[in-house]
Amino acid sequence: MHGTYSDRDFELRRCDVCRFAFIANPWTDFGQIYDERYYAGHGADPLVDYDFELASPERTIRQYEWRGITRVVERLLGGLAGVSWLDFGCGNGGLVRFVRTHTPASACGFEEGSIAASAQDLGIPILSGEELAQRRSHFDVVTAIEVLEHTTDPVTELHRMRRLLRPGGLLFLTTGNAAPFSGKMLRWSYVVPEIHVSFFEPSTLEYAMRRAAFRPERVALDGGFDEILKFKVLKNLRIRRRNLVTDLIPASPLAAAADQRVRLSEHPVGWAS
Repeated sequence: MHGTYSDRDFELRRCDVCRFAFIANPWTDFGQIYDERYYAGHGADPLVDYDFELASPERTIRQYEWRGITRVVERLLGGLAGVSWLDFGCGNGGLVRFVRTHTPASACGFEEGSIAASAQDLGIPILSGEELAQRRSHFDVVTAIEVLEHTTDPVTELHRMRRLLRPGGLLFLTTGNAAPFSGKMLRWSYVVPEIHVSFFEPSTLEYAMRRAAFRPERVALDGGFDEILKFKVLKNLRIRRRNLVTDLIPASPLAAAADQRVRLSEHPVGWAS
């Protein structure tokens, strides 16, 4: 397939056994891919709006996603009091700031992209790679929101997340579900070969989690997952600003309709073994 942003050709492959699909010749100049243009929505993914989210967190539709993630994690853990939370690949640290503001959990992030410095300037705690390495078995929950599809070696990244969790800790991640698009991957809009290079069906993700010493579990992701899907629908409609109209849109029917097509709720969570 042809990458329109980079103007180069990419090869998409899939394993017939585990159903893992991947870009076989990924573009790995990450400094060029994830530059300032990317975070402003002028790079390979025109749907991102990280600069605005960082400057105006209360006005972005990302509020729905942050609130939904928080509710899902709270339900799965049975509460957030005393919880140590890491958002792995946190981007501009928006989820970290939301969790610290709206819950009793202690949250920090990890991000290697150029936007991390801007977030740190606003006081959002984002760890460096060296600091992260010192937090082995430290966290009760790790979130990885739209992260795994960007990685060229996802099992290694899952191992890295597992080392950061206490035994019994929770990994909650989101990534596209390739199963509904089996046989038509080249027409799946989620396949943006410059940045999205790894694609999972639910059984594929379960297999990868087991290899990384997680116990995968498929759970009913009610109590918040509808708001995560509401955000994704609005984002794909290129709506970026939260307003009275978007607030009034009911999340549950919108999410149910969207999930019939994309089936994101079928992906497992992971428990640290």
